[in-house]
Amino acid sequence: MADEFIKGFAALMVGGLGWMTIAGWYRTPSFEGAQLIGEVTVEEPTVFDTAALLLMDAFFWFAIFGALTFWVVLPLVGELRAYLDERSA
Repeated sequence: MADEFIKGFAALMVGGLGWMTIAGWYRTPSFEGAQLIGEVTVEEPTVFDTAALLLMDAFFWFAIFGALTFWVVLPLVGELRAYLDERSA
């Protein structure tokens, strides 16, 4: 159980830190401006800007689904498997 917690926490941290880094680059218009939750400040996105914005969304969803997978889905599957094994015996 502790192993699954650490894996979920690692997914949350890697995804969260990756998202925060890229969001800090692309969503902060000025030092005093909105940080991390503002609109994307790129007027003419290049191929690299588009790739970074796609990667930012991928990091966000990796953090959410990675943590939920290791904290909710896998323990439920383990409990279901143990229940079915107990029931069939």
